[in-house]
Amino acid sequence: MKVAVLAGGRSSEHVVSLESAKSVLDGLEKGGHDCLPIVIGRDGVWRRQDPRDETGNGGRSAGEASDDRVVLDPAGGLLDADVVFPVLHGPFGEDGTVQGLLECLEVPYVGAGVLASATCMDKATFKRLMAERGLPQVRYAVVRESEWKSDPDAVFERSHGIHLPQFVKPARLGSSFGISKVMREDELSGALKSAFRHDPCALIEAAAVGMEVECSVIGNDEPVVSEPGEVVTKGEWYDYESKYSEGGMDLIVPAPITPSQRERIRRLAAETFLASSCAGLARVDFFITNERQVLVNELNTIPGFTSTSVFAKLFEASGIEYVELLERLMGYALDRYERRRAHQF
Repeated sequence: MKVAVLAGGRSSEHVVSLESAKSVLDGLEKGGHDCLPIVIGRDGVWRRQDPRDETGNGGRSAGEASDDRVVLDPAGGLLDADVVFPVLHGPFGEDGTVQGLLECLEVPYVGAGVLASATCMDKATFKRLMAERGLPQVRYAVVRESEWKSDPDAVFERSHGIHLPQFVKPARLGSSFGISKVMREDELSGALKSAFRHDPCALIEAAAVGMEVECSVIGNDEPVVSEPGEVVTKGEWYDYESKYSEGGMDLIVPAPITPSQRERIRRLAAETFLASSCAGLARVDFFITNERQVLVNELNTIPGFTSTSVFAKLFEASGIEYVELLERLMGYALDRYERRRAHQF
């Protein structure tokens, strides 16, 4: 099968995406597929490049090496690929924008569609949706940059309803970019300014004291849920260095939790996946607090695929090897594409 793999992207997670794509390309080729690697530069230009080629430069300025640019033709597919595998993290890749483009190209693609991608990328929208479904979460507040500038006292007042310590984060960014831990009230101002450098919308969340547990999900209407794993960070919290540095975290699978907690996490993972209208794959993150309460933290529609990433490791521990996992994901993409084409619009 011809598989177009999208890597890089315009966001600050460009480098992480390149690392994820290297692993995906290796796995697809091991499974016997013909890979068509495409690197989306920080300039937004799509180019025929392999991220495993150290001489390649996905961040070249527009206008250079124009002969390797990818020309996109509406309803014309993508390089005659049978399926597209987006390995893009963050804005302009995981937020529904590329998914919408792939819909216009009329090509099957791995992962969530436009609505689910946009909903889950926007943490404020995702949390409101989960609250509507009655799913347990940490206490939080949504703050707009315009609100902070016009009435900071009102923001401070709202933050008082969220116990310290707190985490302040951009609403639409991943890989822990722009996140600050607030230990004292006088640190909130700096934390919000840091978050607003990335996004005009930010979240203030209560820090959950307890265990971080993650669960991987694949499938469409009938999700398959992995064994939950505990994430043990070497740093103070699960920041960028912990996620992507070798030895920055340990993954314990199965997580040292009770059978009832295991089943509750797996049930909540499936419910969160379906409530978000997800498809293909996701990783759902949880907290188990000192009160032994299970709380939904967030859902990632394109989780990391690097050598240190949790998504594939959890399924490997659940009996699904990496190559088989990629095969299933492409199967879900093709199935979803055919079922959507059976409807009239």
